[in-house]
Amino acid sequence: MQALCSCGALLPGTDLAETLGTSHQYLPQIMSPLVHKRWVSSSRGPRGGYQLSVQLDSISVLELIEAMEGVTDTDTCVLSGEICDASDPCALHGAWSQARDALLGELSSMSLADAWDAC
Repeated sequence: MQALCSCGALLPGTDLAETLGTSHQYLPQIMSPLVHKRWVSSSRGPRGGYQLSVQLDSISVLELIEAMEGVTDTDTCVLSGEICDASDPCALHGAWSQARDALLGELSSMSLADAWDAC
């Protein structure tokens, strides 16, 4: 999304694919979640491409991760791979819950604008 932001206008798919280091044929699969969220608009054809539709400060790093990878906050136990909750905790339940909550809190409080400013 940083490439789209720095461009500021419609970025041809071939240029975006090159910037991302992927093929033009695979680019729609990468961009689909962002278009679905309406963060990026796309247009087809010889003059088509992708354009950022929102400000980067309106999207958290966590929202981007979850748009691309799926929900990150699960109750899956890191030891058994099954559901783990306070009523039947594993040995790592407390520590893992605190670490997960801290990570998700940090990622949700940082916007994409903040993340790229920090780079």
